[in-house]
Amino acid sequence: MVNLTDVAVTKVKEIISAQDPKPGGLRLSVVGGGCSGFSYQMNFDQTAGILDKTYEFNGLKVYVDQASLLYLDGCEIDYLETLEGAGFKFSNPNVKSTCGCGSSFSV
Repeated sequence: MVNLTDVAVTKVKEIISAQDPKPGGLRLSVVGGGCSGFSYQMNFDQTAGILDKTYEFNGLKVYVDQASLLYLDGCEIDYLETLEGAGFKFSNPNVKSTCGCGSSFSV
């Protein structure tokens, strides 16, 4: 299972409300790349694919493809605002190591 905190859900809904046309939900995926091998990707999508797992958080639909779900199972996504900046933070129990900048990971 993938989990989004209430703060992350609120931020995604805020971003969606500014889109025209409004997307159907948030797509989470893991793609090859980055200095450690894999990177997280967040996009908007209109509908789930035929093999996607769909989660719903307070009215927000989140789509995850089967391959990415292998890497995201148990992951929690939060949204943080600090003096250094703001962004989504992935806390993933499957990650063995990350790169120095924190934008990619390996399992």
